[in-house]
Amino acid sequence: MDRKLKVGVLGATGMVGQRFLSLLENHPWYEVVVVAASQNSAGKRYEDAVGGRWKMTTPMPNAYKDLIVMNVNEVEAVAEKVDFVFSAVDMTKDEIKAIEEAYAKTETPVVSNNSAHRWTKDVPMVVPEINPQHFAVIESQKKRLGTKRGFIAVKPNCSIQSYAPVLNAWKEFEPEEVVVTTYQAISGAGKTFKDWPEMEGNIIPFIGGEEEKSEKEPLRIWGHIEGDEIVPATSPKITCQCVRVPVLNGHTAAVFVRFKNKPSKEELIKKLVEYKGEPQELNLPSAPKQFIQYLTEDNRPQVLLDVDFENGMGISVGRLREDTVYDYKFIGLSHNTLRGAAGGALLCAEYLTAKNFITAK
Repeated sequence: MDRKLKVGVLGATGMVGQRFLSLLENHPWYEVVVVAASQNSAGKRYEDAVGGRWKMTTPMPNAYKDLIVMNVNEVEAVAEKVDFVFSAVDMTKDEIKAIEEAYAKTETPVVSNNSAHRWTKDVPMVVPEINPQHFAVIESQKKRLGTKRGFIAVKPNCSIQSYAPVLNAWKEFEPEEVVVTTYQAISGAGKTFKDWPEMEGNIIPFIGGEEEKSEKEPLRIWGHIEGDEIVPATSPKITCQCVRVPVLNGHTAAVFVRFKNKPSKEELIKKLVEYKGEPQELNLPSAPKQFIQYLTEDNRPQVLLDVDFENGMGISVGRLREDTVYDYKFIGLSHNTLRGAAGGALLCAEYLTAKNFITAK
């Protein structure tokens, strides 16, 4: 790469935008040249626009403090400064769809953390270790948008990262029925305990829209391209409950699985620890060396001990054992704002760059 690609972060003042900036500091391929947010923040120094709302545990990088926040709605002005953008805007679904398409139509690729385009038929929703082949649908999307290099790609919901990769590692055994309960951290709602003190010592057994996403999005990831669209898979059947718990970072899943071809426990563990995808083969900067680890201790994985495995980009699995109703049950853990949000989107961008979908303007 002759020079670092110039990157803009849309929605840079929010929690996921902050996580993007933290991850992009000193990135070997990318340089943040634009931070964009709502009109309320536009024109301010980034440090002043964020004020006391910096939510990362690490300090705000000095490189971004003096950047002047641009108005995210001034699409042409932002687009002319960057090679591509990450999107973490906080708007209505219709507004997000419109603004992401507007950026794409300026010939600026958009790699989005948002859910608005996850079910747009020609927008790939990708976990790079699972379904990078879905990026091929971008060519159909460009025809629809009338672009040569502009497109939208998205990553899936944070809640599925703790179990969908596991099921994918076991696909040859044909999982048929899956029962999941996710125990989701408050940062998934863009909150810290300072913002949400009523979550301390509390559990809320409802997260709006989360259960539908958790049941349906894995099927789109496991789908196939047919013509100009991605057609979701029809199995396995997944049913899910989503619970908010008093944890800052880390989504835990308790999962029960029935297989068409029941394997041994040893076979299942072997598939987990040997699982690799194209990000590992390509040695992408943000790719975990070990995608899935299996922990043998009865009390693992734990958020405090395991959420940062592989810099938060790996998946931790434990307590795999036979079940009295289903075939097996296990516990999975993933970092919801790293693998599940900004980190997952960054890995998508790295893959797209490696495959020349994203290039310098």
